[in-house]
Amino acid sequence: MQKATVNPAAPGLREIKGDSVIDIRKIIVTLIMAGFALLMIVPFIWMISTSFKSPADVFKYPIRWIPSTLNWEHHIKVWTGSDSFATYYLNSLKISLISTAGAVFLSSFAAYGFARIQFKGREPLFLVYLSMMMVPPQVLFVPKFLMFDWAGIYNTHWALILPGMFTIFGVFMLRQFYLSVPAEISEAAFIDGAGHFRIFFRLVLPLAKPALATLAVIDFSWHWNDYENALVFLLDKDLYTVPLGLQNFILENNVDYNGMMAAATAGIVPMIIVFLLGQRYIIQGVAGSAVKG
Repeated sequence: MQKATVNPAAPGLREIKGDSVIDIRKIIVTLIMAGFALLMIVPFIWMISTSFKSPADVFKYPIRWIPSTLNWEHHIKVWTGSDSFATYYLNSLKISLISTAGAVFLSSFAAYGFARIQFKGREPLFLVYLSMMMVPPQVLFVPKFLMFDWAGIYNTHWALILPGMFTIFGVFMLRQFYLSVPAEISEAAFIDGAGHFRIFFRLVLPLAKPALATLAVIDFSWHWNDYENALVFLLDKDLYTVPLGLQNFILENNVDYNGMMAAATAGIVPMIIVFLLGQRYIIQGVAGSAVKG
């Protein structure tokens, strides 16, 4: 059995070898993650590439990722004509922005109540509230239809906006964040005479920016991509959202893949913008958690 020896002339050799092994592992893990990231990006690259191709080149094999000539006809068609995507775009922006703003506002209030305000039956009530996440959304279509028809908001954007302002996941996520904030901060504010509203707006809410930004990005993506609710509760074509507008490219005998990919390319732009706007706060939250850990 051989014993490990250390060269007296180079006492740091073992440490250098250890660092090299760690660096090699990091490189391998980075390459693997880059491979998975590329695998996720390939469909988006194909989507953008197809939007600039001619119909004959869509399914040509091998795939030509960069078209020989850029065809802007499909992008122009999306935004002009009788079936302009501008109306669907504005409808989706209206529904997504209002629903997201309402969901973040109401969820932050409800989460603070479940996390910081002591009242009888708080934990059982929260468990019952949380259990509603197990109910499939499709089960609620008929009750929603009857309720919206009775309230007079069926076939209006309010049928999507009002339910979208209430999110169980958002309350759960923000409650977990509020529980991570030291209770001593609230107790000190109570001693100084502050009430719950002042503590919430002046102390807790500024600390919750990373969690609020994360919820806003997730919730906006949900509403922007919502297809089922829009399909069930919207009838007039003028009220259609982007996911419903993509149906216009499914023709009677074929599918206009070039136009659909051009519309889908335009459809991902708002989600990218929202993510870039909230990314700074999300990164701050991750960095802050790392420092605390």
